[in-house]
Amino acid sequence: MQTIDTLINARWVIPVEPDGKTLDHHSIAIQGGKIAEVLPTKDAVKKYRSSENVDLSHHALIPGLVNAHTHAAMSLFRGLADDLPLMDWLNNHIWPAEAKWVNETFVRDGTELAIAEMLKSGTTCFSDMYFYADVTARVCHDVGMRACVGLIMLDFPSAWAQNADEYLHKGLKLHDELRHSELITTAFAPHAPYTVSDAPLENIRMYADELDIPIHMHVHETAHEVAEGQKQHGVRPLARLAKLGLLGPRLIAVHMTQLEEAEIKTLAQDNVSVVHCPESNLKLASGFCPVQALVEAGVNVALGTDGAASNNSLDMLEEMHIAALLAKGESGDATAIPARTALRLATLNGAKALGLEARIGSLTAGKAADIAAIDLSAISSQPVYDPVSQIVYATTRNQVSDVWVNGKHLLAKYQLTGMNEEKLQEKAIEWHDKISAADRKAR
Repeated sequence: MQTIDTLINARWVIPVEPDGKTLDHHSIAIQGGKIAEVLPTKDAVKKYRSSENVDLSHHALIPGLVNAHTHAAMSLFRGLADDLPLMDWLNNHIWPAEAKWVNETFVRDGTELAIAEMLKSGTTCFSDMYFYADVTARVCHDVGMRACVGLIMLDFPSAWAQNADEYLHKGLKLHDELRHSELITTAFAPHAPYTVSDAPLENIRMYADELDIPIHMHVHETAHEVAEGQKQHGVRPLARLAKLGLLGPRLIAVHMTQLEEAEIKTLAQDNVSVVHCPESNLKLASGFCPVQALVEAGVNVALGTDGAASNNSLDMLEEMHIAALLAKGESGDATAIPARTALRLATLNGAKALGLEARIGSLTAGKAADIAAIDLSAISSQPVYDPVSQIVYATTRNQVSDVWVNGKHLLAKYQLTGMNEEKLQEKAIEWHDKISAADRKAR
């Protein structure tokens, strides 16, 4: 018998690759943080001896979910300014709150809270866009979470940097520090076309080409953004980005609720990835991303939650559910974004958007052992005719029992193994009390 680190025996394994497969009574063998083999359990127990043996007889194993767009530290602003349109929410509430509160401690505490929530809902990798990306990276390293941290860029000063040159300098320095990390990668993260001018965007394009890293950016989030872009630059924001040379396989365009048919064709031709954030877009009334049309055109579409300040949740299982339903309603086609496609959007497509599809996103030999286990024995998930349909349409994050990242068991029997939930809750309450007291005093 071969000795390995971990053997997980499950009722179902849903590998995502190849598409459409559901493997009954299969096991995953893990060695050195990677998937050594996916094989029938009856063969696995004869072939492997493991240091950790996990039997999950009522569970489905899926690739760890990839949250392709977050502002993790903003979990500390959850519920601070609800029921407002985007620009009012940003200009009058979020940006003033960030100016007052965001510092290294805020980012550390908020990111820890976000990672705990994401792990407990099956997410094993997230793509972040926020200040103090170095702090976010450090927290991920300490916890063992996989992340693509955004090298933020804005035209205006913030707690992180005072001008475009400083944003770029700090971003490049952090990229250099993280270039050998097994868990953490980087992406340039210019906030949006309306907050970053041409010269910094051209610099980002040049360095992204040189370093071969993604560019993560809010694009066509609202009709107001598109109209203002046309007024200021004479063209729609996407056309402006095309003129600047940013359209290509490195671009991760987030939201994309305002798209014309010709723009969808351009996205497909240029191999741009789109990140759909259905719950945030619905809550802020930003519009509807035409996901089915994008998928039919051949565009790589991933899923993101956005930040907890605009979504109130970092639950990718719920995001899959809403994405599948919304696509049917928006397109008028009940076959749009079926359950297996929704799962692919939340796993392999997210990995592809981040340039990580060779490492994560499916349960195949040689890839990192980023795995989520979902208990389908709950009353609300019975009977199970198709485990993928049950996961997308009838499962909640409370059914995620176990999570591995790079082979490390970070959630075991519903309990975080490396994070103290009680302390996280205490810190969240402390921030609430501080922020609430200051808000009352200001009024």
